[in-house]
Parts: sequence; structure tokens; C-alpha cells
Amino acid sequence: MAGRNSNIKSVVTLIAIGSICWLAAGVVAIAAGAQSKIIWTCVLGAVLGAIGIRYSIRRSRRSGI
Repeated sequence: MAGRNSNIKSVVTLIAIGSICWLAAGVVAIAAGAQSKIIWTCVLGAVLGAIGIRYSIRRSRRSGI
């Protein structure tokens, strides 16, 4: 069981890092005055990362991975 718990932690950590990178890119894009589609791409990347974290945790609990 200890291996399974560390596996989900590494997956959640990886997705969280990606979401933070999208947020940072969004802040840079806003500061640089980028087009709105670039800003929306960053926002959606961060939102999908948050959904991915939730999905990974729920899947881990259901399947016992």
C-alpha cells in the first residue's frame, strides 16, 4: 500500500506543477498584453489541471491504485 500512496502523490504533484506553470504563463501573458486567446489558453490549462488532480485522486480511491 505504501507504493500506491506515493504513486498518487507523484501524479498529483506533477499535475499541480503543470497547473502552476499555466498560471504563471497566464500572469506573464497578461503583463505582456497578449491576445485574449493566449490568456484563455493559460486559464483553461490551469482549470484542466485542477480537474486532472481531482480526477486522479478519485480514480485512485476507487481502483486502489
